[in-house]
Amino acid sequence: MQTHTTQSSASQSETAENITITVALGDGIGPEITQATLRILAAAGARITPEFIDIGERVYLAGHSSGIHPAAWDTLRRNKVFLKGPITTPSGSGYKSLNVTIRKSLGLYANVRPCISYAPFVSTLHPSMDVVIIRENEEDLYAGIEHRQTDEVYQCLKLITRPGCEKIIRYAFEYARSHGRQKVTCMVKDNIMKMTDGLFYKVFQEIAPDYPDIKTERLIIDIGSAKLATRPAQFDVIVTLNLYGDIISDIAAEMTGSVGLAGSANIGDYVAMFEAIHGSAPDIAGQGIANPSGMILSAVMMLIHLRQADIATQIHNAWLSTIEEGIHTSDLQGSQSQQIVGTAAFAEAVIARLGQTPKTFTPMLYQNPAPNVAYQAPKADAIRNITPLVKKMVGVDIFIHQHYLSPQQLASRLTALSTPALVLEMITNRGVKVWPEGFPETFCTDHWRCRFTHPTQQNIDHKDIMQLLVKLTDCGIDVIKTENLCTFNGEIGFALGQGQ
Repeated sequence: MQTHTTQSSASQSETAENITITVALGDGIGPEITQATLRILAAAGARITPEFIDIGERVYLAGHSSGIHPAAWDTLRRNKVFLKGPITTPSGSGYKSLNVTIRKSLGLYANVRPCISYAPFVSTLHPSMDVVIIRENEEDLYAGIEHRQTDEVYQCLKLITRPGCEKIIRYAFEYARSHGRQKVTCMVKDNIMKMTDGLFYKVFQEIAPDYPDIKTERLIIDIGSAKLATRPAQFDVIVTLNLYGDIISDIAAEMTGSVGLAGSANIGDYVAMFEAIHGSAPDIAGQGIANPSGMILSAVMMLIHLRQADIATQIHNAWLSTIEEGIHTSDLQGSQSQQIVGTAAFAEAVIARLGQTPKTFTPMLYQNPAPNVAYQAPKADAIRNITPLVKKMVGVDIFIHQHYLSPQQLASRLTALSTPALVLEMITNRGVKVWPEGFPETFCTDHWRCRFTHPTQQNIDHKDIMQLLVKLTDCGIDVIKTENLCTFNGEIGFALGQGQ
């Protein structure tokens, strides 16, 4: 097996002075693996000065529902580089994911997760696997906008933006080009979510021609995940939406032999965060047996970001030498293991091999990117359409909470309440058309989408909607929410009901 070597045409340009970085030890196994990593960084001569902040479970339980003290934000924004141990989000309602909060608040739009096999020294069914998953980090269902709307129905909003798609897709192509990668695969579910996932693939198609040297393909996420799990050698760089990327990157990391091997970078225009992809593993916390490799390899990515490629090369080669000599933590135990060690002993083994190069693995040779060609994603203002689209309102979906009525009974009631500007066109339940011409076999809940449009397809305005809402509420209809139906430059901006 040969590990992927990251190189650049730029000459080596090392930082001479120490750079202050923010460090959070985290929860569970976080302090053990982060401290082990810091020891390696110090022994290798990394030109950094850690500034520690406290985040995670203790901060949550101290009354900060976001899991981070307000003063810590100033530290993160001042230092701009964050090495973060895994954290625990307390169970129960009211606690937001701190990982998501940090990524979104600081604009860390690109999550980069290399998943590489280290056969034969780490047991895996996929010895030639070398895949980088680039995951959109700010949007999708991770917006965390959820509501309970009726007794039976809960909602989570999936938000996809054109600027968000453009930033992550262009980043994926730039990453592939600068790292000597040959292909970028776009994974979506645009056969079902034609507008949200459809936008992501549409932007992919728009950007791909700018990179004629890079092969491209599109796969539906379900069959794409199946192929990744069985034939990962077919993939090089994968770019995908937030939820899909979160799932398949954990799967891919485990396929390499252990999720404990995988590090990640979270890149933004102003701040970058580096972390292992696994969780805080409280069940083994304090036992000194956790694998620090994910944090170590995250720190390697951080050093390259800090333009300390010389130190990154030294640490990565020492880590590879440790692995190929069979010095493993318990999660890697296999036929090639010569010595099973704990967290601290593994770090000491890496330190002892600083300056060595691996004998079986291809030695790593990192180089700093040239400052004048360093890629910067276009800012949101620069990639929005300059000329606003012509937007026209053509109807409204009114969502109501209603027990005990059949679709026909509900339609009769709503038809009688229609106005001259808005008449009932369709009712759906969980997205399936149940009126007109619905099927009696369709299971219905207490949550109904009722689509009203102008009888002669003319445009409407907000006053027309308010007039209809007044009539509905005066008659005791429980309106949950509305969604305006609009066209943009004549193109419809809403989905048809299933079966419509």
